[in-house]
Amino acid sequence: MAKASVQEIKDLMKVTGVGMMDCKKALEEADGDTDKAIQILREKGLATQAKKSARVAAEGIVTSVVEGNVGAVVEVNIETDFAANNEEFKAFVAAVAKTVIEKNPADLDALKAATISGGDKSVEETLQDLFIKIRENMVIRRFQRLEGVLVPYVHGGGSIGVMVKLDTDLAADKAFAVGKDCALQVAAMNPAYLNREAVPAEVIENEKSIMMAQMAEDPKMASKPEQVRAKIVEGKVGKYYSENCLLEQAFVKDDKLSVQQYIDASAKELGGKIAVVEYVRFERGEGVEKKVDDFAAEVAQMAKGNG
Repeated sequence: MAKASVQEIKDLMKVTGVGMMDCKKALEEADGDTDKAIQILREKGLATQAKKSARVAAEGIVTSVVEGNVGAVVEVNIETDFAANNEEFKAFVAAVAKTVIEKNPADLDALKAATISGGDKSVEETLQDLFIKIRENMVIRRFQRLEGVLVPYVHGGGSIGVMVKLDTDLAADKAFAVGKDCALQVAAMNPAYLNREAVPAEVIENEKSIMMAQMAEDPKMASKPEQVRAKIVEGKVGKYYSENCLLEQAFVKDDKLSVQQYIDASAKELGGKIAVVEYVRFERGEGVEKKVDDFAAEVAQMAKGNG
């Protein structure tokens, strides 16, 4: 086992961003072979990454990118908002989105196995190299790739990413402003469906049964004839559509119009046809259960353990 020189240790620290003692041990284990030492550190990094995988990565970046007629919405999570602002992490997220556009991976496993855009390693290998530097659990959580006339929008520095797909006979740049307004609507109002036709029948039936049960509990409503209650339910279903379907929502910039009315009026003014046919909305960390740490309690527990 060769003894590592101070300069070799410094060089390895600079290349990997890993601490002095870890670099010293890796060089000694690799008999002074720097490439082998990097591999050893990577392997140790992978082991640490596996240990850290139980730690919740609910921060990070959602990005929405379009190149030509192809676009990608991608969410990559990390443990802290501080690390999410790391320039190398931001560059990694951008490269992942570009890889989705260029390689059209079938799923997350295919994406991780693909050679990252602008590099010579796989997406997964690049992530692990970055982990050695940042030392936080990172997860490529999801992506969606679209083709067509696309309008991207990123809100709050990566807290929400939206992409809207248009069907239009206008030049893309003419329809862009309308698509951008629709993307802002999606970001702000988070519609569950594009239109009422997209709402599954069972969802509506479930809503109706809930409404009927609520009226049965209300003495004023319970006394009304069933056909009257059924009519009231139909009115409430209309409200459900206006709250949950993008094209029926009140337009955020002018609530006297629905989104569909805004699109129609804009298309008429521009002298063409515009229709929103699809949209994607990712919100950072949605559905990820965050662990709330009580730092004071943790310190007190540590002090107790040392006492």
